[in-house]
Amino acid sequence: MTQNSYDVIFIGGGPGGYVSAIRASQLGLKVAIVEKRSSLGGTCLNVGCIPSKALLHSSHLFDEARTSMQSHGVIAENVKLDLSKMMAKKDTVVSDTIKGVDYLMEKNKIDRFSGSGSVKSKGIIIVRDDAKQTKELKTKNIVIATGSEVATLSGVEIDNKLIINSTGALTLNKVPKKMIVIGAGVIGLELGSIWRRLGAEVEVIEYFDVCLTGSDLEVSKVVKRTLTKQGMKFKMGTKVVSSKTSKSSVTLTVESVNTGKKEEIKADCVLVAVGRSPYTKDLGLENIGIKIDQKGFIEVNERFETDIKGIYAIGDVIGGMMLAHKAEDEGAILAEILAGQTGHINYDTIPGIVYTWPEVASLGKTEEQLNEANIAYNKGKFNFSANARARAMGTTDGFVKILADAETDEVLGVHIVGPAAGDLIQECIVAMEFGGAAEDIARTCHGHPGLSEVVKEAALDVDGRALHS
Repeated sequence: MTQNSYDVIFIGGGPGGYVSAIRASQLGLKVAIVEKRSSLGGTCLNVGCIPSKALLHSSHLFDEARTSMQSHGVIAENVKLDLSKMMAKKDTVVSDTIKGVDYLMEKNKIDRFSGSGSVKSKGIIIVRDDAKQTKELKTKNIVIATGSEVATLSGVEIDNKLIINSTGALTLNKVPKKMIVIGAGVIGLELGSIWRRLGAEVEVIEYFDVCLTGSDLEVSKVVKRTLTKQGMKFKMGTKVVSSKTSKSSVTLTVESVNTGKKEEIKADCVLVAVGRSPYTKDLGLENIGIKIDQKGFIEVNERFETDIKGIYAIGDVIGGMMLAHKAEDEGAILAEILAGQTGHINYDTIPGIVYTWPEVASLGKTEEQLNEANIAYNKGKFNFSANARARAMGTTDGFVKILADAETDEVLGVHIVGPAAGDLIQECIVAMEFGGAAEDIARTCHGHPGLSEVVKEAALDVDGRALHS
């Protein structure tokens, strides 16, 4: 191979791209990544998952110091917020993680090219840097891993001053007096939680009647009730018609989906959190005839290959759950396929996690999906309020619900609202990956006193034999 010739080149250095590149290098392939950002990690590391989780943790500590530590005998008086220091902490977490990814690129001898990548033809990629200089790279395989971008809303123009997107919400230099969040999905609820904890009045406007649309309905109801109890306000079944900005405020015109009644709502900050869209622009896909569906997603087969042989796509850009860990798994599997191995992914065993407090974690099918498919199931449910560890922590909101096939007892879905939900669901993922039954979880010893006992009790309750309820 020549210096600019590779076995596989990845366009996009986010979780899907860089993880796939590492695995491909481990398997002996010559690998390169093309990334237009100055740092790898994509949206997730730079302006998404990692900085938001840093602020979620820091804001949770601040909120606990003000509201709940007293019940544990910890008296914290005159608790003050140093927002600049909190933001600096967040930035340090991000920069340290970026350095870790950079180290992995060097360790695995992966070449990096800075600039925007586009497909000139099969096996040829053009890299255009900030100075408009171009470079041509040759490769046997191309992987498009360009992820997604913030979805926009008609009538509401984002300026990242008064009307912000998720990136702007991670860099505010002061706490808004009132923040309106458009969208009660994962991003809206997480970022809204951060600023509510830090002192903002937060009102969430949602087009549908439930939070976290697509989640198990019981989960959605509990999440809304819990966040309302914490001080967040919700205006459901409402669409935003237009926005008007002044020097220091935004006025939204909203309309009831059911009645058509309009009203105006004013705030000094509006966060648009209506989802994300696949990023496929300026990739040259139209020049080589790669198929894109009506929603903008690249169409691939079970091997992640497009209709052009040797060109693949993974992650947000192919649709499905827009999650970093889903992209990582797809990337690792694709690398193994390119190296002549086999791989598969079970999308039912990919968890969705919301890092509000309490956390939310979902896996597999919801009750609504099972009912719609006419699949008979048994349900086991156990509340955190009956768990000694949760009582000691003072975090008793929520439950674990396990759905199992009525005939075989195979676990079909798991839904958790509660402390450490994102960690507790992991054992259920393993169980489902191996085709396990609720009985398998119920018969497994769980440490006492632990939050994981709620999972065991829910599994026992599938058979109607929970021990502590």
